[in-house]
Amino acid sequence: MARMIAARRTAVVPRGGAFHRLSIEQLAAPVILACLADAGMDGAMVDELILSNALGAGGNPARRVALAAGLPDRVAGLTIDRQCAGGLDAIILAQALVDSGAAEVVLAGGAESFSRRPLRYQTDPDGGPPVAYNEASFTPWPNRDPSMADAAAALGLRLKISRARAETWATESHAKALKADHSAEIVPILGVTCDPFARQLTSALLARAPGVVGDVTAATAAVAADAAAICLVVSDRLAKGRGLAILAGATVGSAPEEPGLAPLAAIARVWDGCALAQAEIMEAYAIQALAVVEGAGIDPRIVNPGGGSLARGHPIGASGAILAVRLFHGLWKGRGLAAIASAGGIGSALLVERSA
Repeated sequence: MARMIAARRTAVVPRGGAFHRLSIEQLAAPVILACLADAGMDGAMVDELILSNALGAGGNPARRVALAAGLPDRVAGLTIDRQCAGGLDAIILAQALVDSGAAEVVLAGGAESFSRRPLRYQTDPDGGPPVAYNEASFTPWPNRDPSMADAAAALGLRLKISRARAETWATESHAKALKADHSAEIVPILGVTCDPFARQLTSALLARAPGVVGDVTAATAAVAADAAAICLVVSDRLAKGRGLAILAGATVGSAPEEPGLAPLAAIARVWDGCALAQAEIMEAYAIQALAVVEGAGIDPRIVNPGGGSLARGHPIGASGAILAVRLFHGLWKGRGLAAIASAGGIGSALLVERSA
């Protein structure tokens, strides 16, 4: 059984902030080195690096990161793009490699720079000027491809999740983040040692938060951010009982019109309703987080105990891996669940356990 024996991340910094000049190599390489140091392992032992990156321009960023971290030249690096779910999916793939015997030591996670994402243009087949676009299409059908914000607003209407309930969730997320000490999981870069976005959300701040669409406001939607997160997944032979046992992982597609509910099918694949000590549920939108927690029947008291993405930010390709890092450092005993939704109607979930 594959085990996660180290997990680290950078701080999550909103785009244009302290990390705005950093490439994804500069974000991820120090995190890789910290994971190896924590585990007492040499980079020469690494078989593969699987890295999620959603906003880059190709070129296999995982290879660049592997070289920047000083991993052996034989570590080819595998870059995946499943948008928001990619960071968690990288860990699920690492588990599969290790459990199959194809590898014994795999680094997996995600790195994203919203600040340095490339400009993207679509060419005109008739020879006209290229047209800039900010977001790729996630289905072949525009009428079945809502923006995540539109989808969250529609979900709130259908499930009767009010703006007030979403604001309460966001307020609690920030409050938990302000109380938490994340220093053990954060690799300091440029002197940034904590997630700088968390704040006390007052009624006055909530009232003047700009609207996004429907009942979704800037206060109940996660901000775009820069960050990297990496987990070290190894065979049980090398782990020798350390860390978190990876019990199950699943990625499931569902209706693209309602991406916020996609994690429910993935959660059902990995979780049989057994007692959970901690759950890390992605908060791209407060409405979406509420819908997943309630739809899956998870006790909200164990969800995101150190705050969620509403209080950190959303570095797309790294966000799922950050959930796993939070479980690694927060789950002292028992089982933990991570789950995330992705554009196009994709949900991913991971179930882990730490024994006494």
